[in-house]
Amino acid sequence: MTVTHISTLLTCSILATSIFSASIAKAEIYIAPFAGYSFGGNGLEISNDESEDSYSRLNISESENFGLMLGMKTNDPGNVHLLYSRQTTDLRNKALSTDVIAELDVNYLHLGGTLYFPSGQLKPYITASAGVTHIRPNGLYSNETHFSMGVGAGVAYELMSNLSVFADVRGYATFMDSNGGLFCNEASCVFKIQGDLMWQGQANIGFEVSF
Repeated sequence: MTVTHISTLLTCSILATSIFSASIAKAEIYIAPFAGYSFGGNGLEISNDESEDSYSRLNISESENFGLMLGMKTNDPGNVHLLYSRQTTDLRNKALSTDVIAELDVNYLHLGGTLYFPSGQLKPYITASAGVTHIRPNGLYSNETHFSMGVGAGVAYELMSNLSVFADVRGYATFMDSNGGLFCNEASCVFKIQGDLMWQGQANIGFEVSF
């Protein structure tokens, strides 16, 4: 993670903390578990060879994900929240390949906000977030943590005053070091990478309980 990425993340954290502090006296707290399907997971090329022309397409396989949001509602109407999402999947060198390079977990930890456009019990919304992507391989060298951002849109339906169901689609962009390596230790890296951005999409459903 570069100094610029760290600085951006700290700025987002300070902003989110300020919003939480200003709203805490009158905010309505909520918890929102969700589950869905992650897709994409490409945008980079990898190589485990010293030759510069031996790169192949990196692909994180599509699979189920689950997660949790904790937040506070605001008067916009909207909310600010902390989001955690986890996907258990594997890494392949092409989208349709059956050759599994490694099994891994992809985790997102983001601070975000949501803006609703309510119409009765139906509440369409847009959302944005920033934080980190943590990639944890099984049996390979080090974990990877990189700055990431997310955007999304969805719709919630209010079943009761304190209970809603929702469905949304989210996109995550993870910023990588195009001159770096992937899964490294102090001596070497398993792969070299080309590219600055890895993206993933999610389609989720869940429910929200307010307190």
